[in-house]
Amino acid sequence: MRMASLAGAGRAAALGAVLVSSAMVAGCADTAPNDLAPAGESATNQDQGLTDAYTQTKYPIVLCHGMAGFDSLFGVVDYFHGIESSLESGGAKVYVTQVPAFSSTEARGEALLQQIEDIVAISGKGKVNLIGHSHGGLDVRYVATVRPDLVASVTSVGSPHGGADLADMLRDNLTEGGFTEGVLSFFAGSLGTVLGLLSGSSNPQDAVGGLESLTTAGATAYNENYGAGLPATWCGQGESMKNGIRYFSWSGTDAFTNVLDSSDYALKLSGLVYDDANDGLVGRCSSHLGVVIRDDYKMNHLDEVNQLFGITAVLATNPKSVFRSHANRLKNLGL
Repeated sequence: MRMASLAGAGRAAALGAVLVSSAMVAGCADTAPNDLAPAGESATNQDQGLTDAYTQTKYPIVLCHGMAGFDSLFGVVDYFHGIESSLESGGAKVYVTQVPAFSSTEARGEALLQQIEDIVAISGKGKVNLIGHSHGGLDVRYVATVRPDLVASVTSVGSPHGGADLADMLRDNLTEGGFTEGVLSFFAGSLGTVLGLLSGSSNPQDAVGGLESLTTAGATAYNENYGAGLPATWCGQGESMKNGIRYFSWSGTDAFTNVLDSSDYALKLSGLVYDDANDGLVGRCSSHLGVVIRDDYKMNHLDEVNQLFGITAVLATNPKSVFRSHANRLKNLGL
């Protein structure tokens, strides 16, 4: 269910290339996170568990998009491509939210919170299972901290909890209050406004605030106030539960997965900024939150939400299967 009517991944040179991809959509753990993924995920490109109640969680599942994201363009192009319907086919009640495409995490989180309050009221279930991709994974942490009574679980997918190297590089090359910062703000803000209009909503945009939220410094400051589920040591596992809320994460580490996907070329380029394994926009260790289900899927940043249009790695895990398996995991936990 779309939430745009109720409420009303990429980052300027390199950001420009990444924004094109994102606009069309956006382990070194202490234990062995990749062993936690169900065996059925490992090498199949088909949905598993196709039973009527396989994904039927107790609480609704809420999907939250990343930077430069949307819920659905023209009601045809979905950010979470095919994932909503795949979850619903197994009995899940799914809501897709929409927040400003470019803004600070706190501003996006507040916009998300208003929609969560509506969803809880409409569903009558009292709580929700939040799943956020990219910047959306930081947004859901905001909601869980401010209103823990409304949240059963938090799951991040390819989210830069420790900041993103690309954001650091872009911020370092922008003169504060200068021409380049103004150009970024204008073009990214305009893009965000257009995406909002195409998806049937209107949200204020703050491109510079959004970029700063994803830098290492911005993430560090944010984590001081919204730190539940974060690892105590870099690249470790985080708390599995805090304030009664379960925390999970997963991510990919292959920026280029399919020659037919035009977005892969931009992500391969942006991935060169990073020193560690990454999905083109987020480093493996930075993606860790709570129980790390897996941090090395053969997926790039857009593959993680089955974009562009389901063109992902051949003979690798289907992103829809990962979401379905996780919904079943939540179900089995009574969530």
